[in-house]
Amino acid sequence: MYRQKKMLIMLLLSSLVVIQGCWSSKEIEDLSVYTGLALDVGERVDIERDLESQGANYFKKNLVTATVQIVPIKSFERQEKSKEKQLLKYSNLRLTGDSIFEIMRQYSTRRDRPVIGHHLKVIVVSTKLAQQQHMDQLMDFVLRDNDIRPSCRVFFSKGRAYDTFLSDQPEEVPAFRINSMTQNSYRTNKVMKEVNLTQLDGLIHSKQSFLLQNIISSNGEIEFSGAGIIKGDKSKWIGDLNQENVESLSWIQGSGHGGVIKGYDWRNQTISYEIKSMKSKMTAKLQGDDLSFHISIESKGRLIENWDINENPSELTYLEAAEMVFEQRLTKMINNLMWKMQSKYKVDVAGFGKNLSIKYPQKWKKVKENWDEEFSRIPVTFEIKLTITDYGSSTK
Repeated sequence: MYRQKKMLIMLLLSSLVVIQGCWSSKEIEDLSVYTGLALDVGERVDIERDLESQGANYFKKNLVTATVQIVPIKSFERQEKSKEKQLLKYSNLRLTGDSIFEIMRQYSTRRDRPVIGHHLKVIVVSTKLAQQQHMDQLMDFVLRDNDIRPSCRVFFSKGRAYDTFLSDQPEEVPAFRINSMTQNSYRTNKVMKEVNLTQLDGLIHSKQSFLLQNIISSNGEIEFSGAGIIKGDKSKWIGDLNQENVESLSWIQGSGHGGVIKGYDWRNQTISYEIKSMKSKMTAKLQGDDLSFHISIESKGRLIENWDINENPSELTYLEAAEMVFEQRLTKMINNLMWKMQSKYKVDVAGFGKNLSIKYPQKWKKVKENWDEEFSRIPVTFEIKLTITDYGSSTK
């Protein structure tokens, strides 16, 4: 009995040693955790120019300005024009160079705590920079770094990427806000399915053309607005799709979870269709050496808004006429997207090539090296059927 008690006491004492924690751990207060990374065309800020004039320079080209958004911080105060002080929950630190990794280490010459990327949530790249530099070069460090999680999401910015890391709400962290906004895809199909680093790595190395959600900003406010196009064989930004194009893309892919189609009836009055479900089936057809695609789209939804006071939404004839209005509107939207993909930019960013590779792998092997150009000449037909299942709480 005594021996068992002695063993138990020794076991308890040894457990105290084990639960002390990792010997090499560092307290979060002793680190600068960055949650956002913004990449812009190289442009040194005034303080950087001033420090360099005093000798703080090193061998580099000023190709990229990298901004890290650091949280939490002990205190960081910004003096407003109104002379009132507001407490910010983040700080933005910018440096310019030609190596993202070197810039990350250079931050250590400016701060008392090293920056770490374990909790990096979003990366925003300006389209101007992506037009000048290759995306595979810009993303090389973040894809190699073991500290950065592969779930980190990547976006484009129409203006300066740095501006998306500013907020008119001092209590919020812009990087967290951007990351959370991707969850709104169930409300509108203008919000794309996010692209994380794992997916981006595959897209870059496959030489496919692909899209990244665009962010626009103004005075601390941001908005998802369309998508930027990366040309696969060049790995550079070549242009944009607008919000309506992104909506149309979700219909082709059948990837939307919610949203609206707005149209105008025969009296030019506003009517709106709320999407409750959507299905899309893409079919590759090969006859001899001639390739074509057919896409069948079906959706069920609600007549959610009707400005025409002279019509009764509960009447079957009205609902059938409204369905036709919405189908015509969606057809026009999709045709505009197809024109941009096949004629304006000559890129496949909707998954036609993937569909072909599954159904006709031998044909795909013949055309995949020059697929974007090949795709621009392939006929695509559509069959669209929208069904209004109810009209809400009608007033008639």
